[in-house]
Amino acid sequence: GVAGLALGLATSTKWSGLFFLAAFGLMTVWWDMGARRAAGVRRWGLGAMLKDGPFAALAMVGTTAVVYVASWAGWFRSDAGYHRQWHTFHPGEGVMWLPPALRNWVKYHQDAFAFNTTLQTPHPYQSDPWSWMLQLRPTSFFYESPTRGVAGCTVEQCSQAINPIGTITVWWVGILALLVVVWWWLVHRDWRAGAIAAGIIGGYLPWFVFADRTIYTFYAVAFEPWVVLAVTFVIGLWVGRREDDPARWQRRWLMVGGYLLLTLALFAFFHPVYVGDTIPYDQWRWRMWLPSWI
Repeated sequence: GVAGLALGLATSTKWSGLFFLAAFGLMTVWWDMGARRAAGVRRWGLGAMLKDGPFAALAMVGTTAVVYVASWAGWFRSDAGYHRQWHTFHPGEGVMWLPPALRNWVKYHQDAFAFNTTLQTPHPYQSDPWSWMLQLRPTSFFYESPTRGVAGCTVEQCSQAINPIGTITVWWVGILALLVVVWWWLVHRDWRAGAIAAGIIGGYLPWFVFADRTIYTFYAVAFEPWVVLAVTFVIGLWVGRREDDPARWQRRWLMVGGYLLLTLALFAFFHPVYVGDTIPYDQWRWRMWLPSWI
């Protein structure tokens, strides 16, 4: 129920939440299969799909649907919302067997779906999904070049930029971490790795299907938490248990501490271009490590 609520809120915010719903829904059925198999239940696969599957679908899909519809309450109560009076200007059109409010609501969804699946207008900051983990083309949201005396600029030329460059120690290490997570899940059948993989599958893989659409690197923010979880999981595997080798455990934790300090330092270094601070132009250039970041 709680998962359905969270997924309903996600879907109400952006339809790509449906990808997460599908991924986590299948994950729960997978877990049920594993539990039945571990308990020695005969026909564990069929039982999980026929007995556990429908209840899982009702709990997750049903709750998600209720939350999603409820999120439109303001639109239904309004008389001036977008497409709210569409039926009055298009008599005889739409799904005629529905009441006018629902007919308008369906038309709204049809238009939104058509727009989001056919948008192919070229944009200088669009990027392919394969490049997101590498952070090759972050999306520039804002840029100004104030001169001395303007916007707090104290040199001849300054820069104000908002560019969400990902912290590369997270994203680049995350590529290796995701490979390890998938391998650990498939080989060792670790449910923790499976949960992380589900988040990546739901948040990242579907965008390869829409690679021809105009899409951007900042879409990766939806699955970034699972990238962080993947890095954390792999760190845990690498460090191991203290009782196995206390000296090695201590050395590796010191290395992990260094990695975390480097990550914080990089975040602080790029912070001015995250928030649009006024900085000298040369300092802005220091932060543009790749030509594709400009």
